[in-house]
Amino acid sequence: MPSPQNKSYVRNKPTYRLAHLLLVIVWLAALGLVAINRQNIVDWWRLRDYQAPAAISALADQDTMTPYGRKVFYVNRPAINDKSVFNQACPNHGGEQTIVLGCYNGGQAGIFLLSVDDPRLNGVQQVTAAHEMLHGAYERLSSGERKKVDAMLTDYYHNGLQDERIKKTIEAYKKSEPNDLTNEMHSVFGSEVAQLPAPLETYYQRYFTKRSQVAAFGAQYQAEFTSRRAQIDQYDAQLNDLKNQIDAGQASLKTRQAEINSEQARLNSLRSGGNIAAYNAGVPGYNGLIDDYNAEVARLQGLIANYNSLVNTRNAVALEADQLSKELSNDVPTLHK
Repeated sequence: MPSPQNKSYVRNKPTYRLAHLLLVIVWLAALGLVAINRQNIVDWWRLRDYQAPAAISALADQDTMTPYGRKVFYVNRPAINDKSVFNQACPNHGGEQTIVLGCYNGGQAGIFLLSVDDPRLNGVQQVTAAHEMLHGAYERLSSGERKKVDAMLTDYYHNGLQDERIKKTIEAYKKSEPNDLTNEMHSVFGSEVAQLPAPLETYYQRYFTKRSQVAAFGAQYQAEFTSRRAQIDQYDAQLNDLKNQIDAGQASLKTRQAEINSEQARLNSLRSGGNIAAYNAGVPGYNGLIDDYNAEVARLQGLIANYNSLVNTRNAVALEADQLSKELSNDVPTLHK
């Protein structure tokens, strides 16, 4: 009886290699997808248990943030802080030179906003939220996108920007943030300029559905300062005119006083010399000089009263401006006289 034979199996090497190759391809594709979607995965992880506070959600709504803009905002866990906490989180206001009061920590590490409750300053938090969110958005741009966006921003700055306040803001950033100038332009133009060239408007649509509403918030609270400064300038012009009238009136009084003294001396001389007729004839003219002098004194007193009243009115407006500045913790020169 023949002995049993051991069976041998021959592995199909080409098939095995193909399967191995497919596995490597799938693995590499998975790694590629992870790499491509790394930011989305990180965002999902950071937002998986995040519920925006009502005040933060309201800012996103008021700024008309798109779902993507809202995601960039929320990923940074924005916080509204009082001055003591804010100043620790944002020393020197994070280096901001514009009308915003907040800061963005790079690497999607946080957005901090100053709490401002004064209704006259409604709008500052909305503009600040948009400004800082745009810093986070700029950081996410690919090198290719950033190059295109930088070109649009720079072109607008050199050829389209008309707002003098914005120009001064960018000049300030040239000194304080020379290496991040286009980053700052990206936030300032996007949150404070009402109308931009069509390509930039199209670009910012990825962050806001109605960007002009954000700029309107800025104009709204900036007007609280500009209107008061305009009033102060107007009052200063009126005060300068009144001062000139007062100075002229005081000079006129000196002249009238000299005339009165001279006429009084002449009349006294006539009376002491016994020329009573001439003395009596000169008395009505002398009394007229006294009446004119007293009328000039009354007019001058009225001018001085008006001047003092206007100073009080002017300083009341200046005090409001100073108080608003302190509310925002801005280093603004005192406007008091």
